[in-house]
Amino acid sequence: MSLYSRPHRALATRFGRVTGTRSDTPLSDEAIKHYAPSIFADEAHESRSDRYTYIPTSVVLNKLRQEGFFPFMVCQTRTRKEDMREHTKHMIRLRHANQITGEQANEIILINSHNGTSSYQMKAGMYRFVCQNGLVVGEDIADIRVPHKGDVTDFVIEGAYEVLESFARADESRESMQALTLNSFEQHALATAALELRYDTQAAPAPVTPAQILEPRRYADNQNDLWTSFNRVQENLIRGGQSGRNKKGKRTTTRAITGMDQDVKLNRALWVLSNELRRQIAA
Repeated sequence: MSLYSRPHRALATRFGRVTGTRSDTPLSDEAIKHYAPSIFADEAHESRSDRYTYIPTSVVLNKLRQEGFFPFMVCQTRTRKEDMREHTKHMIRLRHANQITGEQANEIILINSHNGTSSYQMKAGMYRFVCQNGLVVGEDIADIRVPHKGDVTDFVIEGAYEVLESFARADESRESMQALTLNSFEQHALATAALELRYDTQAAPAPVTPAQILEPRRYADNQNDLWTSFNRVQENLIRGGQSGRNKKGKRTTTRAITGMDQDVKLNRALWVLSNELRRQIAA
């Protein structure tokens, strides 16, 4: 059966700084163009010099499809400058044909722009179906950057396979986290460190407590292993929506992370934090 034979059912999101969509089936070019037109830009932004090798992200995407990598999520940053809309930074999350099913799927994250704000970047990620959260695996697993010079397409394809090979290490880390039970002190330490990553707690207290970001949003997440604790913390910090107090002590609700760069940065930092806690406890 073709991967494209099932009806497309997109989970669309439009945020203040990012517009994008995620689907439970591979995205068509029409859907991608609607939410992330910069992927199909005809040329680089006029600010780029002659040394800039322009290859549309769509060309790279089609080559990745030929290699068995399919897009399940796309987004691009929003801009008030009309001439930047077709060139702004964008992200595609892809899965290889053998990585599509299961409780979580390993994903290759491709980031690029056509206005000089980003090189081609390839990172490892995981998508957890139960909470529809896209994790970004830390840079110790895979972080590949390809400048806009020379034969960009072949280098990006090579990078995709390098990320694909790194999934074995990511799965090993995940399985080790699942096998490690945390006591209440260790969970509190994880949540406290995570709040420091999300907020500048040296300047002012975080709007929510460690106990709050450890709260499960579903019954299946009411477990004490490191992997589940990490996912609870990650989901609460990324999605926001929790009641708390601001710097002045007034009631507030935590905001979701909507910026592409902030999302990737925080996700990777949380992965590194949890993986390091795993090593420390296991030592």
